[in-house]
Amino acid sequence: MAGAVIDEHERYARYLLEFANVAEADEPELVRAVPTDPDQVMAEAAVVRHLDLRAAALQGDRGFPAWAARMGELVGGRRFPARRLREWVLLRALTRDEDWREADLTSASDWLQRRACAEPAVPAALAVLAERGRPRRVRAAALRARERV
Repeated sequence: MAGAVIDEHERYARYLLEFANVAEADEPELVRAVPTDPDQVMAEAAVVRHLDLRAAALQGDRGFPAWAARMGELVGGRRFPARRLREWVLLRALTRDEDWREADLTSASDWLQRRACAEPAVPAALAVLAERGRPRRVRAAALRARERV
């Protein structure tokens, strides 16, 4: 995180740039360092953006579980990043027909429920969301997605 940048918008942009260019070996150090920024909301938003981009890129990769476990150790004490990472793990389980719990899906954020409807999810997950997705928009999207399966 070279150079002093004062404005939080500039720091956010800098963090995103650093995350985009970080070597895999240096990723844990950066994920640990960014949340030390005085603006915790901005710092966590930068970490979550990185987790979103990286998790999306790794969803079908065999290395995803190890990466998610590593990141989980680093963000475990931070509520929003930890939750988003857990939801990426759940999304992977849903799209790969791995074990998942209905309670985890119904208590997940609107973000995850919408994302699950947009991904090629297993029919059982779509059935749960069509019946018990939190917002009406998710229930409708799940019904449409079930018709495509």
